[in-house]
Amino acid sequence: MTILTWILLIIGFVLLIKGADFFVDGASAVAKKLHVPQLVIGMTIVAMGTSLPETAVSITASLAGANQMAVSNVVGSNIFNLLVVAGCAALICPMAVGEQTLKKDLPLSVFCALFLAVAGGVSYFVTGEMVLGRICGVLLLAIFVWFLLDMIKVAKKNKVEDEEDNTKEMSVIKMILLILVGGTFITIGGDLVVDESKIIASAFGMSDTLIGLTIVALGTSLPELVTGIVAAKKGAVDLALGNVVGSNIFNILMVLGLAAVVSPMSITVENIIDIGLLVVFSLIVWFMSKTKKTLVKSEGLIMVLIYFAYLAYIIARNYVL
Repeated sequence: MTILTWILLIIGFVLLIKGADFFVDGASAVAKKLHVPQLVIGMTIVAMGTSLPETAVSITASLAGANQMAVSNVVGSNIFNLLVVAGCAALICPMAVGEQTLKKDLPLSVFCALFLAVAGGVSYFVTGEMVLGRICGVLLLAIFVWFLLDMIKVAKKNKVEDEEDNTKEMSVIKMILLILVGGTFITIGGDLVVDESKIIASAFGMSDTLIGLTIVALGTSLPELVTGIVAAKKGAVDLALGNVVGSNIFNILMVLGLAAVVSPMSITVENIIDIGLLVVFSLIVWFMSKTKKTLVKSEGLIMVLIYFAYLAYIIARNYVL
């Protein structure tokens, strides 16, 4: 392993993030051109855009046979989003928690995580190995479609009228270029992140699971982290936890659903443990959110400290346990 490996890894993350931005801009412009309501664009294309880095890495890892990295990337990203992104936002400014998040999104996120664990257990009972197969992938995508339609329905119900869009209409050539360049960047970035991560994992004696939970999870969660911190500094943190939880639901249902349909993925005992911890962390945040329907600075600090304790555990598990 050389310094070039790290440079290529960073380039991969940059391509993933910028590619997602370009793709979302282009796709949103096409949707507006076809007179799709802004609300629907925001709840679908833009929302899914933040999960494109995880999607690219997980599908690439699955096709490359690095299945542990594919599952660990999503689980690690979800834990990071829940504890660090939301925790840092709460540290900067108290964060309101909406009824939708408490009554529907958090319970659904727990269900999605449990679904992965149950799917692994059932496949082990039937075939003798824990696998997230194509049938499970189709089920996850079906739940994702239901979640998406329900989310749009709720948003329309709570929105009186669409805001006027005064942005200048994009040319067709620019739309196509943004989509093509964005898609190309995402593909190349996904390949670079997976390939270079495997080299780093081998050089440091790190398992695919550990590198998926740490370096890859952090890199693919950078858009959510930056957005959360900027929003908190501007005081725009209302319902921020709902956005984080929604992103986590997207990651499991859409990202792992697509990856499993493309190529069935093995689930390890370590994956099951991490999924169980994700459920526990979700329940802790759920409990803290229900007290005053607000996450305050002290609770944000607890969430960040829990993440560092978890980080210490997974590192020790790789090298010591």
